[in-house]
Order: sequence, then structure tokens, then C-alpha cells
Amino acid sequence: MRPAKRKCGTSGFESNEETILKKVKNMTKLRKQKPAKDNSNEKQQQEEYHCWLMKSEPESRIEKGIDMKFGIEDLMAQPNQTACWDGVRNYQARNFMRTMKIGQRAFFYHSNCKEPGIAGIVKIVKEAYADHTQFDEKNPHFDSYSSQDNPRWSMVDVQFIRRLKRYISLSELKKLHLNHKTSEGPLKNMALFTRARLSVQPLTQGF
Repeated sequence: MRPAKRKCGTSGFESNEETILKKVKNMTKLRKQKPAKDNSNEKQQQEEYHCWLMKSEPESRIEKGIDMKFGIEDLMAQPNQTACWDGVRNYQARNFMRTMKIGQRAFFYHSNCKEPGIAGIVKIVKEAYADHTQFDEKNPHFDSYSSQDNPRWSMVDVQFIRRLKRYISLSELKKLHLNHKTSEGPLKNMALFTRARLSVQPLTQGF
């Protein structure tokens, strides 16, 4: 599942670069749609996005007695291989989710683990609605300032599509990003490195 590290500049690395770019370009070839209206006080998104990168933790981490682990294997084990993407507590990431449309696709990214990276592909099967965890006092994502009448946080439902043929590690993506920064390549502005703290990130033809 974990790829062997390759040196930048080798033919193998170039082949991997072509594979990664092809995957993302295929994901971005979706019919343009208008983003959902964001009625929050946050600045509305000015650019339309059609595919995404969504981070989740594949390794156990206990908060308030609850295991926060949710890797791609956990999604695959859910009924109909579908689950809600709860717990997002960043306004920009939340706003991105509010623009998501049914059928759009996302890379499932393993974060906060020994080797972060892209593990597979999922699709959006339910558009943004209130995240129930914000109302649960026993949940680590509880928000005392949120109310049922005016929920602050949203989530979407995602469904497993497939694993990648090989795991694309953060270190490999970083090599591509650094290379593209100097060569003006399409990965130069990839949000994974320019807005690294976001758990939900947009992907575009030019990243």
C-alpha cells in the first residue's frame, strides 16, 4: 500500500508525476455548476470548484473516550460504503463543503499518521446539512455556541469509489509541488501546501 520513495528527476518519478496529474485532470473534467449559496457571514467563494481533497485520520486517537479514527477502510466497512463527513470545525473548510454538489469527487487523504497521503477516491452523495456532532455534549466536536435553529457547522455524505492502485504519499506530492513551483507547473498552488491546515480543500485544473 505504501509506495517506495523515488528520487526527483528519474524516469520513474516522471512516470509517477504523469499518473498523479492524469488522476486529478480526470477528476476535474466535470460539468461546471454554480456553487451552493453560502448564507454565512463568511466571505463567499468567488471561484467554482468541482473536485476536492478531504482529510481524515486512519490511526486511533481518543478524545472524550471516542476514537477519532476514520480511514478509508472504515468507510469501506460502512453500510453501502457511505458515511457522513462530520467534525469539520474550520469556517473555510465548512464553506467549501457547502458548495459541494452530488456526484463531485474527492481524494480521500490520510492525515495525522506515520505516512500521510492519498489513499483513494470518494464521491459526494448528499449535499451539506447540519452536522449533528455540534449538538452532542459528549462529542469532541460539540459547539456550545451552535443551536438547532442556527447551526454553525455542516457536513456532507461521501461514498467510497475505489482505492488508488498505489498510495500517493505526502512526501511524493511535496516533491512535485516544489518542482512545479520553480517550473510553473500545475501543482505549484496545490492547497495541500499553500493552505495546509484545511481539512477540506479544493482542487482545480491549475490547483
